[in-house]
Amino acid sequence: MKKILVLLMVAFATVSGSFAKNNVKYEMLYKLNTKNTFNSMVRYLNANEEQKDQLLYVFSRTEKKMKKALKNEDLKAADKVVKYNLDNARYVLNEDQYNRYLAVINVSIYDNYYGMTANK
Repeated sequence: MKKILVLLMVAFATVSGSFAKNNVKYEMLYKLNTKNTFNSMVRYLNANEEQKDQLLYVFSRTEKKMKKALKNEDLKAADKVVKYNLDNARYVLNEDQYNRYLAVINVSIYDNYYGMTANK
């Protein structure tokens, strides 16, 4: 009986993990580079001019790398691009700004997945 229960738990975890991966909205990172979204993000973070320039560079590199990863349907590479974006944002922003940025990214990327599970 324990073996069956463990087998079911492993199967459920595997299915849940792949389900979650397929519903991550990496494409939203493209929107960070659009003028309106970028300006809104800068205002929300209360970033100074130097931070604004650095974020613009990070967002443009993120967009380029993400397009390549998604074109090749490489989810591991897409995860690395998200890590690249977050690591560089952490370097550019102060702690409070980074925490607000991280909250926006988490909600934006994972919104679809959590929205689907909340409706069930």
